[in-house]
Amino acid sequence: MILPKQQRFYDYWRSKCKGGNFPSRHDILPEDIVSQLTMTSLIDIEEGEKRRFKYRLAGTGFWNLYLDEIQGQYVDELPLGDRCAYWDRVLGQVIEKRRPFAGVTRPGTPTGAHLAQFWIRLPLSENGTDINLILGYDHLVKLSDVPALGAVKAQKYA
Repeated sequence: MILPKQQRFYDYWRSKCKGGNFPSRHDILPEDIVSQLTMTSLIDIEEGEKRRFKYRLAGTGFWNLYLDEIQGQYVDELPLGDRCAYWDRVLGQVIEKRRPFAGVTRPGTPTGAHLAQFWIRLPLSENGTDINLILGYDHLVKLSDVPALGAVKAQKYA
């Protein structure tokens, strides 16, 4: 993890893992993560000819990034520029490698050029083993507040 906020979110998710199983959506209680809700998301996995990811829920903080509601939208339809492939790869790895991923990137949105996006994506499962949902938490920081990130700009940690 890069930021303490990411670590706390991960630690909460980990506390919900029982007996080596992934937690379910119902194990994640909004009242337990109140301070992070504005930048918390739930992403559906739609398998088919091409796997797609759709925001089931997205906190109100995403409005600042997209200037629109992203709930109900597919990741590949968002104004992310070249970041669509990045997020497709990150979310795919959560499923394929069956583990959490965290990192930092630039948002790729028209309003996010001056920001660093610290993120974590965590697998959820209704039966404990088959990943059917991804829990996300993002924290946005002005690039000017993260001097060391300037040289990294679009580092991919996934």
